[in-house]
Amino acid sequence: MFALESTAHGARSAWKVFAVKKLKHEAELFKAGLLAAMKYAQERGAVEFEPTDSASQKLLYVYRLLVHDKMIQPLPEDQVAEASMRHKLAIWYSKQLPKGHALLE
Repeated sequence: MFALESTAHGARSAWKVFAVKKLKHEAELFKAGLLAAMKYAQERGAVEFEPTDSASQKLLYVYRLLVHDKMIQPLPEDQVAEASMRHKLAIWYSKQLPKGHALLE
């Protein structure tokens, strides 16, 4: 996965491309993280998810809630995309797991 960074130099701007390190079990961390974040949001009383809500809608909602509650660092607004939010959520969940958990190895 790649991300773009803008840097301004006088009147011109340059774009640098840098790679975002993919986690070893990122898909599994994301799935478990989404469930954990949804549970957090519902227990907090912030939302009632409907069976018809898509995974993308749930992801966007829990990402915004975790940013609001200062549990994760926000992405620059121009970098908020499904892939980057999935990565952020996977990182957040990986930090909730105890050392030696199977998904961390």
